Formats: sequence, structure tokens, C-alpha cells
Amino acid sequence: MSIPAIEGRSGFALPAVGLGTYSLDGNAGTDAIVEAIALGYRLLDSAFNYENEGAVGAAVRRSSVARDELLVTSKLPGRHHRYDDAITTIEESVLRTGLDYLDIYLIHWPNPLEDQYVEAWRALIESRDRGLIRHIGVSNFLPEHIERLRAETGELPALNQIELHPYFPQTEQVAYHEANGIITEAWSPLGRGTDLLANPVIAAVAAEHGVTSAQAILAWHVRVGALPIPKSRSLERQRENLDVFDIALSDEDMARIGSLARPDGRLANQDPSLYQEF
Repeated sequence: MSIPAIEGRSGFALPAVGLGTYSLDGNAGTDAIVEAIALGYRLLDSAFNYENEGAVGAAVRRSSVARDELLVTSKLPGRHHRYDDAITTIEESVLRTGLDYLDIYLIHWPNPLEDQYVEAWRALIESRDRGLIRHIGVSNFLPEHIERLRAETGELPALNQIELHPYFPQTEQVAYHEANGIITEAWSPLGRGTDLLANPVIAAVAAEHGVTSAQAILAWHVRVGALPIPKSRSLERQRENLDVFDIALSDEDMARIGSLARPDGRLANQDPSLYQEF
């Protein structure tokens, strides 16, 4: 399937839907990722803490798709924010994949109580300049964290991967990203662990368009300008999750889905101003 692009600043662009790979590990995980690549996925999201960088790298090597057509992402864990530790961890991520480089590397969480995320950001900049990674970004960063990166290093992230779904649309954060040319990536876009897929509003919109609830939600992401990275082992669901770009949600549909927003719709109360990830 052909996937349109979502663009940030300076010509940086990504496929408008990617593949989340959390828990896709071992041989079975590798097989699922290979199938996803064959379907058309080109953006693969992993992390050091997922312990599956090897499976992702193996899938890339087994795939018939050229390496330069695939975009492999990984993330730096909170326990390795100190500069030297971050450099070594990034090197280890590349070694684990068995690839020559990673396309995107993110700081997984800011961990502001430790206050080492600027140090980690400098390590990402250095690793990019060494050619270990091509593009650098962050995950779960609030605007104040990003502004500090800009103030202290002069560099903004290419993207920010955040929790985003109809229960927690993060409208102001998405607007901040757009104003600064930062691509918004959405983790748990289908509201993992909630009743979002069974919500009657979502079900009604999906039925009216002749699609699944998951497809309706992913089409909502496309309309709000976010890049969702749904995860699935199922070949059929992988295919469905890509087949969303012809779903023409109306303004009324968007308003109905928008009505589901909650004051704090986070899945697990992981507020980046307080949450600690190691």
C-alpha cells in the first residue's frame, strides 16, 4: 500500500502511519515485522527498553525492501541520560539491530526530576554528527522541556512521540509542534487498555463509513495531523491499519469524536512533568 507523508521542517518527512513494535520480539516478532514491511510499512518504532531492537533489525535485514527505504526508530531509556552513558547506549542500540545506522533516535521520557535530559540531548546530537543516527527527536516531552533544549543547544527535535488518542487529544501540544515544525507521533493511538474501540460514538462513525473502529480512529489521527504507530501481530489488522487514507471523516464526524476528550485522559497517569522512566 502507498502511504502519504507527513512533513516537518527543513524537508524532514515520515510515512503518515508507522508500526509500533512493543512486544514484537523473538522469531515470532521478527516474522510479524517482516509481514508488516511487505504490506507497506516503512516506519518501525522500537526502544532500548522494549528489548526487541534485535528483532527489528533482523526483520529489516530479512525484508526484500531496500534498507534506505525503511526508517528504524529507537529510544534512550531514562537510566542512561548522562552523556557518556547515552553515547554508549546509542552505540549499543545500533549494534543490537545489526544495522549500520538508525534513522531516528528519541529520548524516551524527560525524567525532569533527574534533570539530565539536556545532557542526553547533547549525546544524541553528537551521535547524529558521528553518523550513528540520521535524525533526532524526543518522546513525551512537554513544550517547556523542548524550549529548554532549544535555549541550551540551539536544536529542536524533529519529532515528539506522545500519548494521543480521542480520549486524550493533546490539542495544545499538537498546535505547539505544528508551530515549530515538529512532527507529532502518537503512541497507543487506539487507546490501549481502554474501551475506546468499543465506544458507541466511534462505533457509529465507523459503521457510517463502512470501516472498523480502529480505522475510524486512525483516520481521526490523520485529520488532526498526528502520525499514529499502532501495533499488531495480526496480518489482517496490520493491513486494516494502513488502509485509512481514503476515509473521509466530515467535520461533524470530527466533532463527534472530539467530544470524547477527557480533562486527563491519560492511559496510566503518566504525566511527563512528574513521571519517571528508567
